[in-house]
Amino acid sequence: MSQVATVLIVDDSALVRKLLTALLSRDPELRVIGTAADPYEAREKIKALSPNVITLDVEMPKMDGLTFLRNLMRLRPTPVVMVSSLTEANADVTIAALEAGAVDYVEKPKLGVAEGLHAMADELCAKVKAAARARVRPREQPLREIEKRAMALQTTDRVIAIGASTGGTEAIADILAELPPTSPGVVITQHMPPTFSKRFAERLDRSSQLAVTEAIDGAPVLLGHAYVAPGDHHLRLARSGAKYYCRVTQDAPINLHRPAVDALFGTVAQEAGHNALGVILTGMGADGAVGLGQMKSAGAHTIAQDRETSVVWGMPGEAVKRGAAGEILPLSAMARRIKEWSQR
Repeated sequence: MSQVATVLIVDDSALVRKLLTALLSRDPELRVIGTAADPYEAREKIKALSPNVITLDVEMPKMDGLTFLRNLMRLRPTPVVMVSSLTEANADVTIAALEAGAVDYVEKPKLGVAEGLHAMADELCAKVKAAARARVRPREQPLREIEKRAMALQTTDRVIAIGASTGGTEAIADILAELPPTSPGVVITQHMPPTFSKRFAERLDRSSQLAVTEAIDGAPVLLGHAYVAPGDHHLRLARSGAKYYCRVTQDAPINLHRPAVDALFGTVAQEAGHNALGVILTGMGADGAVGLGQMKSAGAHTIAQDRETSVVWGMPGEAVKRGAAGEILPLSAMARRIKEWSQR
């Protein structure tokens, strides 16, 4: 059996603390060593118990979860899984928490908390175990907002496809922040629920010279633009003559995911072939490895993030194992390599 990971649960609801304790304790690879009702109690428990992972509620008394997280990452970096209900306000806070160093998040049901948490028990345990193995790297400098200059709407002759999951929001933001406004069109699948994907696209748009939007079915893929798969929808690439466009559908999940990276990469391989570049970033599981292999076979240039800079080396690791990655690069080298490919 794998080494047991110790967990501290921080939530102001006694019911949620009890439920999370019971659910996590069912997994033999997890052990709940304490709970806390507010950040001040949590601070003392962390000092006394040194947990491997913390689950943290977004909305907390005495000190909000985001402030507590930022303090924690500055003073004692520890893997954190945020617990957030699916509201627009909490989506903003949760994305800010990922920027501050949280590894992942789970969706807290707004109604029927007991039934909802039981339904997501497998996802919860998997994310907590992944967090226990994660490399925690708080962002030293927040992303800065970038002034955009107006650009002509031009079709792209090449396509950059990016896929990610756990840890991917920050990796994608880092890459896009360095790409020029003349970059080929970018299509992105990040595992994310509906409320979060629009907010994520808006955040990327503010910090990038590219025009970043949530993908809409039928939208043309343009030079200097990036398109994020909407939560609970697959994003695929389609082609009509020399023009590429987005296909957004809600057909069956692939690899248990919707959106799925394989859905995107497979169609990029088919429609763009050697005119595409595929990038698979940090993430739990194996989604995207098959599709990246299809892109490589079709003549595309393919890149996987290396183990050292990945929060979780699941998806890129599987791609490397299958021989789908033409290159393995640290996150810091990704944007430079993409620009070199774009300027060929």
